[in-house]
Amino acid sequence: MARLSLFRKYSHLRPAILHMSGHPRRLDICPEEAPAGQRREKRRAARRSFEELPLAGPGRQWLIDDMTRPVTTIALLALSGVAAHLAEWAGLPLPFLIGPLLASAAVATALPHRLPAGYAFPPTLRLVFIAVIGLMIGAQVTPELFSNAPRLALSFAALLLFTVLAHAIGYAVYARIGGYDRVTAFYAAAPGGLFESIAMGDEAGADPARLMLQQFLRVIVVVTLLPIGLSIWLGEPVGSSAGMTLARADVPWQALPVIVLAGAAGIAAGHVLRLPARQLTGPLAVAAALNLTGVWHVDIPEWLLHVAQVVVGCALGMRFTGLSRAMLLRGFGLTILSVGGILILSGLFAVALMGPIGQPFDVMLISFAPGGVTEMALVALSLQANPALVTLHHIFRILITVMGLGLTARWIRKGL
Repeated sequence: MARLSLFRKYSHLRPAILHMSGHPRRLDICPEEAPAGQRREKRRAARRSFEELPLAGPGRQWLIDDMTRPVTTIALLALSGVAAHLAEWAGLPLPFLIGPLLASAAVATALPHRLPAGYAFPPTLRLVFIAVIGLMIGAQVTPELFSNAPRLALSFAALLLFTVLAHAIGYAVYARIGGYDRVTAFYAAAPGGLFESIAMGDEAGADPARLMLQQFLRVIVVVTLLPIGLSIWLGEPVGSSAGMTLARADVPWQALPVIVLAGAAGIAAGHVLRLPARQLTGPLAVAAALNLTGVWHVDIPEWLLHVAQVVVGCALGMRFTGLSRAMLLRGFGLTILSVGGILILSGLFAVALMGPIGQPFDVMLISFAPGGVTEMALVALSLQANPALVTLHHIFRILITVMGLGLTARWIRKGL
């Protein structure tokens, strides 16, 4: 009786449900003046029709996809977590970023048919944890960085010239040798600002697949080859493969609300000020301002930084969905040419500046190499160099690149 009452209560919805499901049966409403036996028979037929609805169809596929997407995301994050620990065990640099990136990229390129139709990694989740990385980078900006202003001014002037030349080398490789269109080649060649370059290039009409591929490969190649090369040269591991970290393991749980507020304020400030790649640069600016004013020193727990890198690495790897193996191999070859030329340029600048700046060759080399801010700072720790000095160079390189991309955005949209 309870089942029949419920069936009667929602009887007005049955035709719509059957129509949404794509079920071929049509449900006729039984008039009340029909004989009781006929009404009972029609209700029994309606119940049978309702119970025999197909599990999938034009109207229900969206519901199935919506249910499987969160499960897919959780599975990808679990796989990325395992890949991060395997990369750490293997001694890879930035294991909690590169491990998940490689694992999710393998799924995106080799098993795209296993993903729900139209699946995309949740953008909100990615943006939240990008803000955490922005806070961590901004936390490296301290008053001590500016203690030797004259030498920094000389080094920054050289870095400005280096950034322009490095961009030109990358552009020549991607446009002349790779045959990329001019907009894609321009943003793919940007020697800094991974997230900013991708976001601004996408707005300018660059090919998103090739742009993401080349920017990711630039960072991966630099942060992998340079620490390995230095490890061979010095005879011991350097960077994160040596166990170095910029985060702290002893940050109290009471600091989490302040971290959340700083991240939220940074994202809001980025939107209000219309900063490029605002989800990263906004929190970075807030953390730097808090540190420089002495209001609060931003400390990111090591576990939170690891989680952020796993999430961001997984999200970035999923951007490779649809890329062919031929495109990956071709992109890797172009990256080797581009990064190789830029690293030679970095070495020349390091030789020229090591005397005037008063720093050894290896420190100046990692200060100019266009790799990740975090990994280059970790390499500096391994070399007993000042990681703040290296970090400041990389932040300045990113700022130069982002400002240059922003100033040329209108010109790029009109046609390079």
